[in-house]
Order: sequence, then structure tokens, then C-alpha cells
Amino acid sequence: MVFTCIFPCNPVFQFQRLFTRSRLQQHHSAPLLSPSNLKPSSSSSSSHHYSHTFSLIQDSAVIACLRGNSAEQAMEAARAAVNGGIAVLEIVRSTPGVFEVLQALANEYPTKAFGVGTVLTAQDAKTAMKAGAKFLMSPATVNDILDDVRDTDVLYMPGVMTPTEIYSAHNAGAKIVKIYPVSALGGVRYISAIRKPFSHIPMVASQGITIDSVGDYIAQGAISVVLSDAIFDKEAMNQNNFDVVNRLATSAAVQGKIAVERKKR
Repeated sequence: MVFTCIFPCNPVFQFQRLFTRSRLQQHHSAPLLSPSNLKPSSSSSSSHHYSHTFSLIQDSAVIACLRGNSAEQAMEAARAAVNGGIAVLEIVRSTPGVFEVLQALANEYPTKAFGVGTVLTAQDAKTAMKAGAKFLMSPATVNDILDDVRDTDVLYMPGVMTPTEIYSAHNAGAKIVKIYPVSALGGVRYISAIRKPFSHIPMVASQGITIDSVGDYIAQGAISVVLSDAIFDKEAMNQNNFDVVNRLATSAAVQGKIAVERKKR
């Protein structure tokens, strides 16, 4: 069985090395969506998939953010994180082979939610959706992306900072907004303050968040937090030490569950 890359590939990128032959046989059957199939066949179908992704984000309280130096590294790091308990994982657009990695992960872990981050163009958004992305993230609000996902089952989380940006993005159709860069804005205190006038808008906190502060962000109103270096430790990634990634992911997943349970009380 030979895997044929349908996206533009780097000549040195041998995607089939990411899998054993048995994994390919198990997962090759899920085809990429054609552009005409990006829109759901019915509103009930869209609602089902949308609610599943939203629920995973809210129930886990953690979105792992992965930036890999190679496709092979990204695959192994992602597997380590998911096997550690991560249910929602974002792959940064700059990761080599990002769309192929996304498709492979979506096939390998169909009950999890994988998405692409730092998406800045409508074309990248469409390619990500075609590869199986359940959500998209940007550091700012890209109106073309917001328009393109409007009638699909894909969640778009635009980056916002000020009250005006939060309100405008939500008013334009964003179901969730990403407060970014939250640490530079005041961290937990900013989330607490900004939630007061916008309690009806689901917010994800992103940038500079540590595992031990997950509970504080959730307690103050964020529905989830984005963890990047906190899970994909730079030194561990440089050494391809995926055991460390797995341990950090396990810790983050546990803290997320504890935070969610505590908020329900």
C-alpha cells in the first residue's frame, strides 16, 4: 500500500515513514473531502459535529498547541500528547507537512478533534478543512475565514484582544473567540474582567499559560486554555523526547478535568 500525497510536498518529505504498513491498511480508507462536501448535507448533521467539537473543547478545558520541526516529529509528538489524554490538538500552520499530518491524525484518532492554528488565509482554511480539521485558529479575526466556515461544521476561533474585537468577532458569527495574547494582557485577571460584560461569549485563553494555572483560567470564565510549550517543552522537542511530552500531556489533561469538575460544583 503506497500513500500518495495530494498536497504539495517537500521532495524530502516521505510521509509513508510516519506509519507502519498495518496502520496504513487500517486507516487509508477515509478519503479527503472534496470542496463540494465541505458544507454539511443537513443542519442536523452540522449541529452534531459542531456540538461534538465544542463539547470536547469545553469538557477537556485544554487545547494542546503543537509546532513541529518536521512532519515525523509532529506525528510522534501528537501521538504522545493524545495518548496522554489530550482530546483537542492544534497544529501550527508553519509545521512542515501540516495538512498531511492533520489528515493522518484525524484518521488515526477519529474521536478526537484536530485543527490548524495561525491560519491567516482563506485558502489555508479551505485546505485544512479538506484535510479533516474540526477547528481553525488565528491570531486575529480573518473575515474571509469566518465567511467560509459559516455553513460548515468547522469551528473558527479568531484571536481577539480588546472588548471591541471580542464583540465584533462574535457579532460577525464567531462561536468561540481566542483571547490572545492573554499573558501580556494580564492573564487570569484579564479573563476575569473581560468575562463580566461578555459572559455570553465562549472564550479560550491563549499564550504563556502553564499547566498549574489551568484551573485559575477555567474558574474565572475561560471554557478552555491553549497550552503550547507547557506540553511540547522546547528542550524535549529538540531532543525528540516524547516521553516527556506524554507526561506533560497527562498532567495537563488531569488538571483540565479537575478544573471542569470544580466549576460544576
